[in-house]
Amino acid sequence: MPNLLNPAVPAGAFDEFVVDDAARSRTQRAWTPDDGPMPALYLSHGAPPLFDDARWMRQLSGWAQQLPKPTSILIVSAHWESAPLSLSASAANTPLVYDFGGFHRRYYEMRYATPDASGLARRVAAAMPDSEPVHQHPSRGLDHGAWVPLKVMYPLGDVPVLQLSMPTHDPDRLLDLGRRLRSLRDEGVLVVGSGFMTHGLPFVTRQMLTHNTPPAWSADFDGWVADALARGDVDTLAAYRSKAPGMPYAHPTVEHYTPLFITLGAAARADQPVRTTIDGYMMGLSKRSFQVA
Repeated sequence: MPNLLNPAVPAGAFDEFVVDDAARSRTQRAWTPDDGPMPALYLSHGAPPLFDDARWMRQLSGWAQQLPKPTSILIVSAHWESAPLSLSASAANTPLVYDFGGFHRRYYEMRYATPDASGLARRVAAAMPDSEPVHQHPSRGLDHGAWVPLKVMYPLGDVPVLQLSMPTHDPDRLLDLGRRLRSLRDEGVLVVGSGFMTHGLPFVTRQMLTHNTPPAWSADFDGWVADALARGDVDTLAAYRSKAPGMPYAHPTVEHYTPLFITLGAAARADQPVRTTIDGYMMGLSKRSFQVA
């Protein structure tokens, strides 16, 4: 396994990867209404080490290439918990949020300049109930739960991206929020819940870091989620605090799990069986990611 925390060349794997990735993105077919609704995704987003993980970058890029290029992207990230509902700045080229620490300065110099997303911002605000007004943030850019994976999936930065805050961890409220976003998919908007399927950072061991060995709490939680998703069992997924093995180690705090309910809510049917797109582990943490129709 490559040394993701101390690579010889920080983001060197990305520099090599993006040459072909950008070429593929230039020729990617754009979404049209004949394609029907864009899917909704839940993705495990990684952090700066993603840019040093060639296999994971290939997986994310391949996933994006299987889809038509969206008209725009609305993403809900684990790293913006804010109520009332808030939208990131919609102006073109809004600076990023570097909400991580202890990494090489290269990662703080990375850019992801995307086009104006004000049209999407108006559509999202209009989809919300009058009882839940949406605050338009004048300056907040995309955090790493958004820009890190999207820089790999859509490296040209040619798709407007807007981030919506996560105002709660209650599964029912998040499912309802996802349902309100569902109609955007008919316009070619890619709706994304961005988290990490297991995120027990306080319990990461040297064995996990050096050999990518998943501990029982990570593997058991991941297997439990995979089984419930395959059965479309939303009730079980919502009862994770009492039913999921590996808790609370898999999620000492739950913000990396609960974006899953945004994705399921945005599905045509939340209880449909789900197809996993990416599985496996990064430093022993599950990177399971999936899409719904």
